[in-house]
Amino acid sequence: MTTVARSVAQLEDTIVAVATPSGRGALAVIRLSGPDAFAIAAKHLDPQPSQMRVPQLCSVYDGEVLDQALVTFFPGPNSFTGDDTVEISTHGGYLVPSSVIAALISSGARQALPGEFTRRAVLNGKLDILQAEAIGDLIDARSQTMQRTALGQLDGGLSRRLLSLRDNLIDLEALIVYDIDFPEEDDGPVSRERVEKAATDIVESLKALLATAPAGELIREGAIVVIAGRPNVGKSSLFNALLGRSRAIVTEIPGTTRDALEAVIDSGKWPLRLVDTAGLRETDDRIERLGIEVSERYLADAHVILACAESPDQLAETIDAIARDTSAQIIAVRTKADLVANREQSPDSRPNIAVSAESGLGLQDLIERIDEALSEKHGEIAPELPILTKARHRHALTLACSEIEQFLRAWREENLPATIASIHLRTAVSSLEELIGTVEVEDVFDRVFSSFCVGK
Repeated sequence: MTTVARSVAQLEDTIVAVATPSGRGALAVIRLSGPDAFAIAAKHLDPQPSQMRVPQLCSVYDGEVLDQALVTFFPGPNSFTGDDTVEISTHGGYLVPSSVIAALISSGARQALPGEFTRRAVLNGKLDILQAEAIGDLIDARSQTMQRTALGQLDGGLSRRLLSLRDNLIDLEALIVYDIDFPEEDDGPVSRERVEKAATDIVESLKALLATAPAGELIREGAIVVIAGRPNVGKSSLFNALLGRSRAIVTEIPGTTRDALEAVIDSGKWPLRLVDTAGLRETDDRIERLGIEVSERYLADAHVILACAESPDQLAETIDAIARDTSAQIIAVRTKADLVANREQSPDSRPNIAVSAESGLGLQDLIERIDEALSEKHGEIAPELPILTKARHRHALTLACSEIEQFLRAWREENLPATIASIHLRTAVSSLEELIGTVEVEDVFDRVFSSFCVGK
């Protein structure tokens, strides 16, 4: 079956799913969408909703009353999916939503697949693929920065930028075709410099977008910030203080943390995956050694490392030991500052930040220094600019950029006819269209929506 045929067949079904997490809770929202949504819902509602887009209290029944629910009808095409849609807000838990879903399925609906509601919105032209991905990112967002980035993409910021570049490429293609077909029209042949400049401008714009990919990855996944140091220097206390709640056991016994603990904190700029690691030391304890090996793996993958010690001499030793296992930026942290009045510099003149998990001294300075370190390496986050957050985005733009650069080489060297060289431009256009979803590509849809929750 072709892509178009599969898509049409999918749109002919009426689908249903619970759009809220399963389990004990106050409410559950059931979505029903498709050409027969209103008719199927009507078989199980009393009274029938009398107005569109207005919630109405109804009894939901299937031979007997299943629940009292708020029901809202959304007629297509002005609904989320573009099809007729019914939202039923039942009481939560396991049994009530399941019994309502079973009743709707018995009347002709089928269980929705993961992401199928959003997929229909794309197929019906309500969203493009980038906006659909943004919905998934918004649901998964664990930081304010990720939330803002996802909302910007959902609003179409990245889509508009890519559509503009696609239009520029098509204009460039048209310019070359015009020059081939009508070389003597108007002011004569199109100058080679004009074509070269237009292609170069597009490449530079694509590279500017690609340059946001490292920051986008950090925004999406969180920057790994490892707290490292010798045992009993206050690593776990610092972890708990930064996290704002007790998560690690804090004792005076060296070697308490035998595995890495990880938690996400939202610093307001970069999302941070804060990791508390086992103390770095030589040990014959097999279990503790395994914990230290886990710490060493985190050190190798870290974006920033907080080297913790109580004195400048210990700091220098700790930094030297850590530097052998990582290329990440190391921030020197003097712990237990409430117990030490003298905030000395380390012997090699590297500045350190004095902190106290007990009093909160220096914690905000430390967060700001972490943000600075990440910005220095990965660039500042500009909320008004679109950001690439997925490997799929990078791959498509890298391919488009490579194709235009190949066109430029052929154009400058004049070693290919313009009609052949311009094939690279057509490939670049196709790459951008696949990324945005201007052209339906079934396997792209499958990859995008497979990670969605069922009710979305």
